[in-house]
Amino acid sequence: MIRKTNKAEIRRRVHNRIRRKLSGTPERPRLAVFRSEAHIYAQIIDDAAGRTLAAASSVDKEAKTKGGNVAAAKAIGKLVGQRAKEKGVARVVFDRGGFAYHGRIKAVADGAREAGLEF
Repeated sequence: MIRKTNKAEIRRRVHNRIRRKLSGTPERPRLAVFRSEAHIYAQIIDDAAGRTLAAASSVDKEAKTKGGNVAAAKAIGKLVGQRAKEKGVARVVFDRGGFAYHGRIKAVADGAREAGLEF
């Protein structure tokens, strides 16, 4: 019997495989990105302490853009980068969350780099 592939399940498996090799430390926290159809979310996480240091999303009131397009994703990347700099974070590891590094995910990374984050 042929089983239909569930894209969400495939993404979860890829993300689990990535997370086995990648974790955030106090020196280099993890910049985790999640995208839904309507919005984009980014957070900087210290996995050793188990806490979020900075976060931004397209549903934030402070975010100038709304929605989940590429322009909004780049703005969210810049916003999370600025918030991370305020907390003293300069270097991060990028966690694409099992999504392909292209489109909105790449825009978040580019925006964060423009804000001064290194990865």
